[in-house]
Amino acid sequence: MRIRQLLRPGAPLLLASLLAAGLLAQVEELKHSNPKKRMKAAQKLGGLGDPQHIAALRELLKDPVADVRATAVDSIVRIGTQHSLDPLMAATRNSIPGIQIMAVDGLVNFYKIGYVGKGFKASLKNFGRDVRKRFAQPSEVIIEPYLDVSPDVVKAIARVIDGGSSMESRANAARAAGVLRGQGALPELKEALRSKDTILILEAVRAIEKIGDLKAGRSLTFLLHDLDENVQLAVVKAMGQLLVKESIPELVGLIRMSSEKKIRRQALIALAKMPDSGQRSIFLRYLRDKDHQVRAAAAEGIGRAGEKQDSKTILDAFAKERSESARLSMAFAAVHLGDMSYLSYLVDSLNSLFHRGEARPFLVELSRKQEVLSELYDPLANGTKDQKKELSHVISVSGDRESLPHLEKLTHDADFKVAQAAIRALRNLQARL
Repeated sequence: MRIRQLLRPGAPLLLASLLAAGLLAQVEELKHSNPKKRMKAAQKLGGLGDPQHIAALRELLKDPVADVRATAVDSIVRIGTQHSLDPLMAATRNSIPGIQIMAVDGLVNFYKIGYVGKGFKASLKNFGRDVRKRFAQPSEVIIEPYLDVSPDVVKAIARVIDGGSSMESRANAARAAGVLRGQGALPELKEALRSKDTILILEAVRAIEKIGDLKAGRSLTFLLHDLDENVQLAVVKAMGQLLVKESIPELVGLIRMSSEKKIRRQALIALAKMPDSGQRSIFLRYLRDKDHQVRAAAAEGIGRAGEKQDSKTILDAFAKERSESARLSMAFAAVHLGDMSYLSYLVDSLNSLFHRGEARPFLVELSRKQEVLSELYDPLANGTKDQKKELSHVISVSGDRESLPHLEKLTHDADFKVAQAAIRALRNLQARL
């Protein structure tokens, strides 16, 4: 039809009716005898992003052709509203591993936009290879604490962890449970720890660490001497993050006896995270180690041990230290031991792209002390934009009710990204309180 015809009176109604007819034709194509036609129609409907087409696409989840079912899941994920959740949960029961993986990823994507990236495709041909590449690196992705995930979604993912049709789909579901902080999946994750598949074990360990249930951390201790180095490293790390005190004797044993340098180092890092480990003498000895990561961990351990007489030892080490990462750990220890003058060193490090990721968790921990928290309100209001954004997160994790007006004020900051960070932090703090 020519453009001038569409500009005549009544043309908008005509155009609307033509579009409606076209959509109706696409919906009808979903029933075509040719599977390629069904796939093409499903792809087009998914691209429109209209929730009203989900019901029709859901019917394709029972299609006899696997690629058609996969295309339907792909389109439902792209539509991406709350109406997508029920059909995606249904798709997790599919017997094809690739479809299970796509459905689980789609569920996560509803809560963490962008989890399903541009490489997410309906074709099943390369799914196994692509998923194995994914597991080569641990995922640091996790949803914001204020988000409430439907228990039914967690239950559907947990079912795949326990009974997925392949080890890849089970491991992928374990990773998803961690991203969603899915505490309801802990029984299945604990059971997965006893699998013979290394990838599934690793993803289960990392998920339990992300969920952050301290009691669940104890279920990992039997893996501290696993024969696979990657599993052992992941478990040792989780012991520190989850503050599993029962693991202290095992960690000390690994520091003294392990033949692997990476294991010894990670065990010291984990031990240093426990405030009352009773291992001050070990930390004092390793403060002079050649490895800057070991020196950093030793400094943190000394700080958390809380012996005031160690303050001079830490300040002397700080003065001699050349590694910026180790200096940050020593500044953290100095503040822990009562020298507030080193707090500004940590706050200033938030301006560094390379070191803010190290400084931020130190400030999260230190600001649990009221005297430190109150000192952070000034740079929160008057610092650089990077300091404001990073301190918003710090206060969302460790702040209290008195922190609320400070974050509320920052939500009106002239810098849009700062205001966004403050809004997110305010929601997380309110959810925690």
